[in-house]
Amino acid sequence: MHVAAFAVHVLTSLGAVLALLAVQAVMAANWEMVFFWLGIAMIVDGIDGPIARAVGVTVRLPRFSGERIDLVVDYLTYVFVPVMALLESERLPAPVAMPLATAILLSSLFHFADVASKSADMAFVGFPALWNIVAFYIFAVDVGPQAATVLILLAVALTFVPLHWVHPVRVIPLRAVTLALTVVWAIAAVWAVASGFPASIPIAGCLIIIAVYGVLVSLWLSRRGGN
Repeated sequence: MHVAAFAVHVLTSLGAVLALLAVQAVMAANWEMVFFWLGIAMIVDGIDGPIARAVGVTVRLPRFSGERIDLVVDYLTYVFVPVMALLESERLPAPVAMPLATAILLSSLFHFADVASKSADMAFVGFPALWNIVAFYIFAVDVGPQAATVLILLAVALTFVPLHWVHPVRVIPLRAVTLALTVVWAIAAVWAVASGFPASIPIAGCLIIIAVYGVLVSLWLSRRGGN
């Protein structure tokens, strides 16, 4: 079982390798491949936790913290690489590109350091530093520099606002609907990456509608106060 526990840590750690592959794609200006690797990283991030709990990693291998590995990898794949992609693709207005990147990097550190970042209803408290998703929308929906600036500033500000952001799996209210739409979103995202940016109008419309659903559910959860 010690071998199995170590293997789970290795699985989580592979996210760092996926981040490196995504960086290589950034340097090659292959934006679809950037989000392909970041998408694989999201899948790894989604499956390693349940596997770790099934194996009993904290009991079998207590010296090494999977949670710490996960935080490092998540910062790379959810924050650092997406910011790099936005900068290198010149998707942000040149005069404010670096200040916006700085705001993303710093605000995300505060989110990762927030010990109260999860509520009783298992929602995220404050914008959960999903900059890979924000960047994906900027590329897939072909958001212009000005709109991207507004979107980034809003998300940075919401990092420090205690709204409850829906988790696609763990939040129980409306879970069936949320899970179903998450699957639809994943299919649309794969289609967008496979067919190239910007996404077609139907795919872009699907992505936008599901994003609106997520925001509305998050506002509803916030109004309920995590009950």
